[in-house]
Amino acid sequence: MPGAISIRGLTKSYAGRNAVDGLDLDIDVGECFALLGPNGAGKTTTVEIAEGFRARDAGEVRVLGTDPHGAGLEWRNRVGIVLQSTGGLDLLTPREALASTAKAYSHPHAVGDVLASVGLDDKADTRIVGLSGGQRRRLDVALGIVGRPELLFLDEPTTGFDPQARRDFWDLIRSLAAEGTTILLTTHYLDEAEHLADRVGVIAAGRLLALDTPEALGGRSAEEATVTWEEGGIRHSVATATPTAEVARLAARMPGGEVPALTVTRPSLEDTYLAMIAPHVAHDAHDAHATDARTEVTA
Repeated sequence: MPGAISIRGLTKSYAGRNAVDGLDLDIDVGECFALLGPNGAGKTTTVEIAEGFRARDAGEVRVLGTDPHGAGLEWRNRVGIVLQSTGGLDLLTPREALASTAKAYSHPHAVGDVLASVGLDDKADTRIVGLSGGQRRRLDVALGIVGRPELLFLDEPTTGFDPQARRDFWDLIRSLAAEGTTILLTTHYLDEAEHLADRVGVIAAGRLLALDTPEALGGRSAEEATVTWEEGGIRHSVATATPTAEVARLAARMPGGEVPALTVTRPSLEDTYLAMIAPHVAHDAHDAHATDARTEVTA
């Protein structure tokens, strides 16, 4: 089957600076894909171009087999979008907003089912102006999924969610993925990407730095593990490529075979990600400092 999203040589610049710089990316049908990167990396621009909200300067983009720029209602009927924020609905209730949005789609979910899935049953008939920030964010998600989309764009979907609401949302996304929905997720929560994504892409300065599963990104799966334990009242640690063997050696010399305060850890996705983007963040900070310095001298 053709990919859900295919991008070749995507370029977009603002004021002479490339926000997206020759990006290539493929996302498979039914895949949950997380696009990661620091602020200003080009994530939002890339996603907005794929959503058809922003024109590109160069490159080829196909989303569900169609160029999203100028795509018609038939294409829109297959796509769901959760923006970073929405407005203009304050005087409606969540039930009214969803019922109205559902009419734009040919095979929408039942409004009551969607309200339940995002945890807004008890707020269904409350004016949106009276909802908390987290409840409004849940409504944003509900508006994105009510049309039963084949492809769902999620832009920072759990901002403002409490920990339990985030876990509930993850369950919802897993259920959508299990039904075959393709999902493109941008998030600053690395644990969210690790729990939800089949693959992750890291973007910085408009270019794709790495693309892999969360477990293997940046060679994580091949990194040495750190075995830590307590012995004689002292905390010990050793880095090893064979942690199971190291634990076995420790257990063999410990009374009863139990290793006190034992932990075995590998670099987290966050560790790998931060190391990957560090040179680009430092470069951007240097540019910003240089610009500030020039402005100060000019003033």
